[in-house]
Parts: sequence; C-alpha cells; structure tokens
Amino acid sequence: MMAAPDSKLAAHWVPSPNFEPRPEGRKPNTLILHYTGMEAHDAARDWLASEESKVSAHYILDEAGIVTQMVAESARAWHAGQSYWAGETDLNSASIGVEIHNPGHDYDYPPFPDVQIRAVEALCLDIIGRHSIPAARVLAHSDIAPGRKRDPGERFDWARLARAGVGLWTEPAPLGDDMGLGLGDESEAVVELQRDLKDFGYGVEATSTYGRGTEIVVEAFQRHYRPARVDGRADLSTRETLKRLLVVRAGAVA
Repeated sequence: MMAAPDSKLAAHWVPSPNFEPRPEGRKPNTLILHYTGMEAHDAARDWLASEESKVSAHYILDEAGIVTQMVAESARAWHAGQSYWAGETDLNSASIGVEIHNPGHDYDYPPFPDVQIRAVEALCLDIIGRHSIPAARVLAHSDIAPGRKRDPGERFDWARLARAGVGLWTEPAPLGDDMGLGLGDESEAVVELQRDLKDFGYGVEATSTYGRGTEIVVEAFQRHYRPARVDGRADLSTRETLKRLLVVRAGAVA
C-alpha cells in the first residue's frame, strides 16, 4: 500500500485490491481515459475498490473534479481489458488508467461539467509530464477496444484537452454530403483507409474489403477525432481528418 498518492492533485487515496506488479519493471508509456458508465460516482468508486469487480483504475474523478487515487502508478491496474494499440496487446501493463465519472451512453450520456474537465486537464498534464507520455499515446478506451467500448465518447472534449497540451488533435475536416465508404465496399480506397488506420495505431487489417471490423474501428476513430457524426462510414471528412492526424503525429515526433 502506498503511503501517499503519486499525484499531488489526488485529494483521496482509496486503495483497490485489483492490481499486480507491472511485468519486467515496465514503465507506463500510455494514458487511457475512460468514463465510469455508472449512475453515481460513489458506486463506481466502490465497485473499483471491490475485489469482486476484478477491475480497477489508477485514478477516478467525480463530477466536481475531485481526484481519488486507487492504484499506484507503478502497478498494473485492470482497466483496459482485451485491447490493442500499435502492436501492444497488454495495455494494462503499458498504461495509466483514469476513470472520469459520467453515466455514459446507457444513462442519457450527460455533458462533462467544465470543472471536471479542468481537473482532467490538470491530472493528465501531471501524469504525462512525470512519465514523458507522448501526445499520440493519450487514448480513449474506445480507441483500444473498438466495438467493445465507447468511452469516454463523442461528448468528451478532446480538442480542449489538446489545447491544454494533452493528446493529439487536428481540426476535423468539414462534413460533406458524400456517402463515403461503407460495409461491403471493395476498392483501393478501402485498402488505403485500412492502412492509414493501422499506421495510426488501430487494430485493423488491410483486406480491401470494408467489413464490420473496419466499420467499428472507423466508429472509434470518429468518436475521438471527428465526433460531429459517428456512423462508421468513412466519408471524405473522416479520411481527410485521419490524414491530417498522421501528419500532425509525424511533426510531433520529428
């Protein structure tokens, strides 16, 4: 058990039993943001602190932005589940997980309060500063588990976080009236899309066929980076936004 929280921003320390050592002394290089998906913050915190749940996170923030730490950053929390990003299949070992209280899509998905987002910004800046986590490795749960997870979702203000220095972002290309690529399409444009998504980090194979696997990855991409319309169709706006992000990422690591 820790003597004190890792982050000076944590007001409370509520230990979860659901953790283990990071294998081979791995250091976190990824920050994953979640929403709790439960109606009440206290219930979500208590669930994460319950051995029965078999889940945990390093931090949880309530609606007022109060931060509680639950697992030491040096330990492997159980928040990512079955996941994939840029060749990594054990995201729990590679990441720090932050739960942001919001009831989520199953409970009318209310907006995230301004005070809460300010606290998320501050905590994320603290974490990425201490661990040198690059912007391209600040991810949504939905990014690493497309189709299985939707959080923190299209109402989460990723653009605001990026302006504060948290995460990778570009202004999304404007929506058009084109139908784009969708289920059953087969073309070189589909292959190019799949290659770009895989290059960015998503778990998708370049098959030339726009199947359900590609569709759910496109939905995940849209939730994070082009939230104006989340429909799984790769319209010109989605594809251009992805191209822009690949350029931005290349500039960030140059």
